[in-house]
Amino acid sequence: MFIMPTIARRIQHYGTTIFAEINRLAQQHQALDLGQGRPDFNSPQEVLNTVAETFRLGQMNQYAPGIGTPPLREAVAAHAARFYGLNIDPQNGVIVTSGASEGIFSSVMGIVNPGDEVIVIEPFFDIYVPCIEVAGGVPVYVPLLPPDWQLDRDVLKAAFSDKTRAIIVNSPNNPTGRMFSPDDQALIAELCVQYDVVCISDEVYEHIAYAGSVHRPMAALPGMFERTLTVSSAAKTFSATGWKIGWVYGAPDLIVGVWRIHQLVTYAVNHPTQAGAAYALALPDGYFDELGQLYARKRQLMLSALDGANLRYFAPEGAFYVMADFSAVFDGDNMAFVHHLLKEVGVAAIPPDTFYSDAHRPMANHYVRFAFCKADSTLIAAAEKLQKLARKL
Repeated sequence: MFIMPTIARRIQHYGTTIFAEINRLAQQHQALDLGQGRPDFNSPQEVLNTVAETFRLGQMNQYAPGIGTPPLREAVAAHAARFYGLNIDPQNGVIVTSGASEGIFSSVMGIVNPGDEVIVIEPFFDIYVPCIEVAGGVPVYVPLLPPDWQLDRDVLKAAFSDKTRAIIVNSPNNPTGRMFSPDDQALIAELCVQYDVVCISDEVYEHIAYAGSVHRPMAALPGMFERTLTVSSAAKTFSATGWKIGWVYGAPDLIVGVWRIHQLVTYAVNHPTQAGAAYALALPDGYFDELGQLYARKRQLMLSALDGANLRYFAPEGAFYVMADFSAVFDGDNMAFVHHLLKEVGVAAIPPDTFYSDAHRPMANHYVRFAFCKADSTLIAAAEKLQKLARKL
């Protein structure tokens, strides 16, 4: 008897990501794409020139060192010292990964045992939970409360137990734009120390903060350096999502776990673009200041567009996303509204269901996520299209 082979049971319930689906629909309907967090403008020219030169010289066409090139690991450590006063060992405390996503995956796989509980703050970037489940861990969910995405401190405290192995913290947060306050961070740190929990801190938006908000890495809090794996990348800070250059840094005793799985997943990552990332991390302070100003302008364009469409929102404190409440202009759930936006308005957005557990998904029912990492002309054109929503009232 012939039996068709099947895929592994542990991944049967994972479908196509919502980002791929919305990208496809945006192209199909020729809609302005405010869905995926993919900048439609380029990296700094001097950074691109550095990468181009590595290709021209032909000296980086073979495998990079598995842990990352020495210049990039040194640049990551120097960046952490320069901006946050952290003392990172570039030889034993930094791993270069295939983007922040692989950094998250390897961090989870490197520290989580089957049956361990991992606290996930909702809404969350969609890869977190599959990483935990593939590692055999058990996600424990702590939702931020709309409309201003506040952390319920009592719920957070109740989520910690002797079974807790790790917590994933993402600040600035995707998709809400929320930045955890110093009090929030202090509580997370206190609980991590109390329960001997590892913090996986996703800080890919570390240089995009608004209105006086300042990013403070979890590793800088008292008692946290030795128990924090910090993940970041070149993607958002340098508009280089296609490079897939990320890194994880922390105490060598934790980094070794990341390294042992990383070497079996990708072994090494793109060699020439590591040179570009190393150069970019050492750019003068003016670049990082201008990046904040750039996104502050785009944020204002996006919020003005939402005002003109009669969509309510929490003004993001960081990152380049905003969660918009459409209940005043549309009767239906978020997926129906996304299709309405695509077909009738000509703008793509992401329904945030994928950022929630089944139990808490109703919290997202009247929200969509817009990404404003787009050219000003794109955001202005989107504002004109979104006005159709208000005109129907």
